[in-house]
Amino acid sequence: MFSIRHCEDSRRFYERKRAEGKHHIQAVLALARRRVNILWALLRDGRPYEAVPPTAQAA
Repeated sequence: MFSIRHCEDSRRFYERKRAEGKHHIQAVLALARRRVNILWALLRDGRPYEAVPPTAQAA
């Protein structure tokens, strides 16, 4: 999956799911569901996607 190789947040999420004992397909499906949830929230709220580093979100 492209995002696992090129997006650090996706990679961390995928690796966390694998560490929880999920198989590869299960971890990829969980990541896809997470992405769909984000897209749905953006469409619902009518706002653009902005990649914000986690440290900036906590502030």
